[in-house]
Parts: sequence; C-alpha cells; structure tokens
Amino acid sequence: MKLHQLPIGQTGVITKVGGEGELRYRFLDMGLIPKTKVTVTKVAPMGDPLEIRLRGYTLTLRVEDAQNIEVIQEGADV
Repeated sequence: MKLHQLPIGQTGVITKVGGEGELRYRFLDMGLIPKTKVTVTKVAPMGDPLEIRLRGYTLTLRVEDAQNIEVIQEGADV
C-alpha cells in the first residue's frame, strides 16, 4: 500500500521509496528509508497534507509525495 493509504494512528514499515532524481534523494534525506517505521498521526481536513512520525520526529508530506512511498502495515501478513 502507499503511505497516504495508511489509516490515522496506524504504523507501517517503508518497503520502497519511489520518485526520480532529486525527489528520491529528498525523501531519503528526510529519513524515509526502507525498513523505517512510520506512523500517520494526522491528516488535514481536506485530506492533504498528512503528518507522519518517524525516527523521533514529525514530518508533514503532501499526498502527491506520499504516493511515492510504499509501506506494509505493521502486523499485516507478508
């Protein structure tokens, strides 16, 4: 599933970071690295952006960017 599809309050593990060139490097620089746990903490009233918690800090991402991050919901069967 894509990061923006993870329900509020749920934790997932990043499996793949998409995007090309500068965009992908920006994701990696922000700590969005495979095998990292992320939790969706809030979603704006209109659905964009969303707030996630990872590596001890909070990050806000646009849904357009979150569509490039693949996650597996923690506790889901692999």
